[in-house]
Amino acid sequence: MIQAQTVADLVGGFDDATDGQALKSCELILRLLEGSPEPFHRNHFTPGHITCTGLVLAPGAERILLVHHRRLHRWLLPGGHVEPDDASVADAARREVVEETGAVLLPGAAPLIGADVHAIPTNGREPYHLHHDLLFQFHAIADELRVSSESHAVTWCTPADFDRYQIPGNVRRAYRRILK
Repeated sequence: MIQAQTVADLVGGFDDATDGQALKSCELILRLLEGSPEPFHRNHFTPGHITCTGLVLAPGAERILLVHHRRLHRWLLPGGHVEPDDASVADAARREVVEETGAVLLPGAAPLIGADVHAIPTNGREPYHLHHDLLFQFHAIADELRVSSESHAVTWCTPADFDRYQIPGNVRRAYRRILK
């Protein structure tokens, strides 16, 4: 079972003075972890819950992995909700990446490379709420991918195509951060 204090320690260790938006998201995530009785439960909507995302680098580290989300109709990084069986938030991100894309990832630790708190619109089953998203870095062993039922498509994207795929600022900043 994932402990809120373990995640708070991880989030508290994120420090990039050049990324004020990620730092503000970290502050909001820390408040959620302090004040929520169930910060990892997908049905905790006020104000929201922790989610985990993977920024997956292709072999050669010149492309990132994207999914075209079936419900949101946008290109996003693969990720999603924490499950009770996840040993850590990084493991939740790894599981989501593999489930959504079939990517084969290098084993080992996945560093926290960003955070982003963003709104999720109502869909009839869930009210409007916030995803307090933790972004982890992974490396794929091969280019092979598959499409899951959660997506319309999966693809590798180069930085030259970030505008075409409407890659948000938090992902662009995290990508630049890992290339340093």
